[in-house]
Amino acid sequence: MGLLSGSKASNSVTLCFKIPYYTQWGQHLLVCGSEPVLGAWNVKRGLLLKPSHQGDELIWSGSVTVPAGFSFVYNYYVVDDEKNVLRWESGKKRTMPLPKGIPNGQLVELHDLWQTGSDDLPLRSAFKDVIFRISGTGRIKKLESSESVQNQFGSDCSVTVQFRICCPNIDEDTSIYVVGSPSNLGRWKVEDGLKLVYAGDSVWLAETVMGKDDMPIKYRYCKVDKAKNLALETGANREFHVEFSGNQPKYIVRSDGLMREMPWRGAGVAIPMFSVRSEADLGVGEFLDLKLLVDWAVKSGFHLVQLLPINDTSVHGMWWDSYPYSSLSVFALHPLYLRVQALSKNIPDDIMQEIQQAKEKLDGKAVDYDATMATKLSIAKKIFSREKDVIFKSSSYQSFFSENQEWLKPYAAFCFLRDFFETSDHSQWGTFSTFSKDKLEKLTSEDSLHQDIIRFHYYIQYHLHMQLSEAADYARKEGVVLKGDLPIGVDRNSVDTWVYPTLFRMNTSTGAPPDYFDKNGQNWGFPTYNWEEMSKDNYAWWRARLTQMAKYFTAYRIDHILGFFRIWELPDHAVTGLCGKFRPSIPLSQEELEREGIWDFKRLSEPYINQQLLQEKFEASWTIIASTFLNEFQKGRYEFKEDCNTEKKIASKLKAFLETSLFQESEEQLRRKLFDILQNVALLRDPEDPKKFYPRFNIEDTSSFNDLDEHSKNVLKRLYYDYYFQRQESLWRQNALKTLPVLLNSSDMLACGEDLGLIPSCVHPVMQELGLIGLRIQRMPNEPGLEFGIPSQYSYMTVCAPSCHDCSTLRAWWEEDEDRRRRFFSAVVGSDMLPPDRCTPEIVEFVLRQHVEAPSMWAIFPLQDLLALKEEYMTRPAVEETINDPTNPKHYWRYRVHVTMESLLSDKELILSIKSLVAGSGRSCPSQDDKDNEFMLGQPSVEPAANAKASAAAAAAAAAATTAVIGRSPNVIPGKEAVVAVQ
Repeated sequence: MGLLSGSKASNSVTLCFKIPYYTQWGQHLLVCGSEPVLGAWNVKRGLLLKPSHQGDELIWSGSVTVPAGFSFVYNYYVVDDEKNVLRWESGKKRTMPLPKGIPNGQLVELHDLWQTGSDDLPLRSAFKDVIFRISGTGRIKKLESSESVQNQFGSDCSVTVQFRICCPNIDEDTSIYVVGSPSNLGRWKVEDGLKLVYAGDSVWLAETVMGKDDMPIKYRYCKVDKAKNLALETGANREFHVEFSGNQPKYIVRSDGLMREMPWRGAGVAIPMFSVRSEADLGVGEFLDLKLLVDWAVKSGFHLVQLLPINDTSVHGMWWDSYPYSSLSVFALHPLYLRVQALSKNIPDDIMQEIQQAKEKLDGKAVDYDATMATKLSIAKKIFSREKDVIFKSSSYQSFFSENQEWLKPYAAFCFLRDFFETSDHSQWGTFSTFSKDKLEKLTSEDSLHQDIIRFHYYIQYHLHMQLSEAADYARKEGVVLKGDLPIGVDRNSVDTWVYPTLFRMNTSTGAPPDYFDKNGQNWGFPTYNWEEMSKDNYAWWRARLTQMAKYFTAYRIDHILGFFRIWELPDHAVTGLCGKFRPSIPLSQEELEREGIWDFKRLSEPYINQQLLQEKFEASWTIIASTFLNEFQKGRYEFKEDCNTEKKIASKLKAFLETSLFQESEEQLRRKLFDILQNVALLRDPEDPKKFYPRFNIEDTSSFNDLDEHSKNVLKRLYYDYYFQRQESLWRQNALKTLPVLLNSSDMLACGEDLGLIPSCVHPVMQELGLIGLRIQRMPNEPGLEFGIPSQYSYMTVCAPSCHDCSTLRAWWEEDEDRRRRFFSAVVGSDMLPPDRCTPEIVEFVLRQHVEAPSMWAIFPLQDLLALKEEYMTRPAVEETINDPTNPKHYWRYRVHVTMESLLSDKELILSIKSLVAGSGRSCPSQDDKDNEFMLGQPSVEPAANAKASAAAAAAAAAATTAVIGRSPNVIPGKEAVVAVQ
């Protein structure tokens, strides 16, 4: 009788759920599913499980009575005493059709393992659809109801066991077996073992009857290829036991999670889209250039290409828009990356000549953002006027418009209004300042006077979509993961803030507290999110955003993932990032401060300015500064005048002041000094609640703090450390566990989090629990007391890199600080010799080798660092290769690689150098020649993990396992007669 077919059973069976899991006090396990008997997805009505000890394990179990042949979907949850959800399993919900034909009143047990975030990684599109793309229906025949799997219900001293294993990475003509101690499992002989069949969704299964004499059952899974080579799963034997006492289960489903194999490790290249250079581009990298970049990646042994954000940023209509993290729209693609030659197959000669002339003019050392945008849009408009009717009638365009009109129509309308009013500040658009669907429909209707202008923006987005889709499809086909970037913010003058104003706190600004990049913090200018409002529709805006990204990318980087735990919020009148507070956070209440003997809130929360401070800052000019910017409200004490009592007001007044003064100091120097005295506060008062306060970052650096009495200093110092390092941890963990799972479940992309900066202690445990991959930059170590990170000690769940777009390249970093270079040479290279002044190819190779040999899942290198392997590519000054200067909010993002992709593809010497590094480290290469080195991403060599704690240990074991060079799996045993010596 087949698993999915058979004679109709009468009445009902008892269904028992069993899962090992260790909880904390006051926590319980619960199963909830699609059917009413399991709560119909209402967790409050789900089946609460009870704990019991079985050997060394804590097993949670619970039973319900269901009809025979019952089919359902379910998940496990951790809940508190009131059945409030504390956490739930990662990955897809479980689907289980119970076998038919089970005798009435019998017991069926489901033996499950808790699904962690890392368990779900191999089923993400980066692995399942790209790297492990050989597996799947089409290459592996799926189980049909009449095939192979049999359930037999024998005597009282037997039980039917179904073995289920998830294995996304399997070559064609390879089989999966379960071998073990009973005769039905071959007594450890693979040739006599139980062969599994493919059931879809990377699941393999088989069932057999076990008797009393077979207990306890010890077993493992293994792969056998057509040459009879055996790859046995790593770790200890799996094991279970059935007590035959008359009420034992009649049927057991052993859901054993992932097949345990050596952790998969790969490498990739990172480069902004605008930085790529090709023979066909028009002044800037274009989406179709990605096909060349993919070809080069494959030849070099890389499985991944990483980009910066590619959304439209056309807010200001000038080079400021080169900043890729300030989106005009989180859905629209940037017209900058359009290939105008590909807009039509019939471009007339005069336009082709114009394109050629523009190519020669724009083929410069760096991106000329203004000229390139103007040229591309001008040429596109000429082609649009010729091609529009044909395009708009095409089924391809109509399908695109139908699928995307919800964001496309507001985007096109916004672009029209931006150009009409000559500003993106939608508060200045009169009647259009407030968005409404009625106004939108009138503006975008077919009889609108502006129809052609609106439709031009549709046309551009359609072609951008087609060109990026072509490149993305090509990358998938070639086994290369295309990794996008999810910016933490949007521009305050954007389509999104216009259409969804309630989702943003428009009187605030987003940034980061002082860190490695800037001692004054960073102010990115984005409004912070109104998470409370976003939660009302289950974060629909975020879900739509991720769904859109997944059309092109199979992996993504979450920019500033700390923002999903808490964000550094600044008032909208701030210029720097220093005087902010975390949102959400638990402030210091006035009552709390008063209990500690702190009373003078005006003194602590307003700039503490006395004559001594002014003389220190401005020397002989202090009186001029005081008379211009300050009022003396009591003898020797000053406050800022109303017209300059914020950073933005100071910047504005200072500009006017310097036009009529004879000051020798620069505007920047004076502004910094004025900001310093404005920021000389110990506490920040909450603008929305005057009885709440926040300690200013680096409070001990202020004279406002240092001039206090010892009691006040001791109290504020203690409360400062409590605010920044203790009291928020539980709140921030809860906040992240509300928002991040929504992102992760919105698509099947592989998610990596940029976790640099001031890291709360709750961040890494949450990332581990959710299966989020972190980032490790060697010069910015997470470990306290280390100046340089140690790649060999990185955990498996990381991306490691020697540099990134937010810092100088490896070559520039090496050459900018002699003392640091010596310390690195001594501590990392292990040499007491004087290091070379230049970052030679030998130094570059040493650093890159450290990273490819690291345990990290991914080693991703900026293209600039890879080119430094060869003297030929070091002809330009190293400082010119920097992509971003985080200390400069008006940095011009314009770096272009000085060599074309076509030239790099023909450089066999460089390709061989890179590929040797990658392959020699045991990292997987996408070429067929290296298929033998590809290993499954899965649980490392440990017993099946019972919970997140066990999974953490498993991840640590994986990291340890991958520190050595990985060659052919030690568990691959040639020969048909292989016997596994694991009894």
